[in-house]
Amino acid sequence: MSDAQSSPSASGLATFFNDLADAARTVALTHFRSGVDFERKQDLTPVTIADQTIEQELRRMIGMRFPRHGICGEETGLTPGERFTWYLDPIDGTKSFISGMPLFGTLIALVDEEEDRVAAGMIDMPALGERWYGTAEGTTLNERPARVSRATRLEQAQIYTSSPDFFSPDDWARYDALSRKAMFRRFGGDCYLYGLLASGHCDLVVEASLKSFDFMALVPVIEGAGGVIRDWDGKALTRHSDGRVVAAANEALLEQALAFLG
Repeated sequence: MSDAQSSPSASGLATFFNDLADAARTVALTHFRSGVDFERKQDLTPVTIADQTIEQELRRMIGMRFPRHGICGEETGLTPGERFTWYLDPIDGTKSFISGMPLFGTLIALVDEEEDRVAAGMIDMPALGERWYGTAEGTTLNERPARVSRATRLEQAQIYTSSPDFFSPDDWARYDALSRKAMFRRFGGDCYLYGLLASGHCDLVVEASLKSFDFMALVPVIEGAGGVIRDWDGKALTRHSDGRVVAAANEALLEQALAFLG
């Protein structure tokens, strides 16, 4: 696939990801802490004009650069394409965004459907000025290499999740049992937690109820930093995954977590 409108070079792809994230960041910061109104979608999750404007702009930019690619966005759904599909979460952590907390981000991923792999992923934190970009070649934070921690024992691990509200009662019981075996547990952060893991600041992240646009970008960021990310059955994440996700600094920690989650 040498056609520039189908398969970009590695350097060209990184540049385009940054262009997308820059555009999203500009819109997000324009509306952040501005008293922006929000509506509730059918699933009762909130959505703001920032979510909608960011996705519209990213779709426009992708359509101009890669007109044959598909796009799956949180706000607009799936537009099918050829081979490659972009997964977009314009504001991951909309509740944080609405309440003035800076722990919201934009998630962007490019999936090669033919090879069934996530070619590249980005976590951008507009209010914090932090940006992780991951590929098979590695992960960077603000263009510097990012690496996971060396913790291998659950008792030494710092474990995070965004909120107990995202778990079913049975899933929460599993997470509660797991997290109480860790060194300590913390709550809140949405996609920022995975950036922290990729940079070695925590060791495990376990969540449920995620959608494909929530986790596709996380895969290359975590794996490029030397970590692992799977579903609760230990299987690789795909667009068909059930939304229960566990990310770990290494296989040893993953296996210890799966013993509780499976």
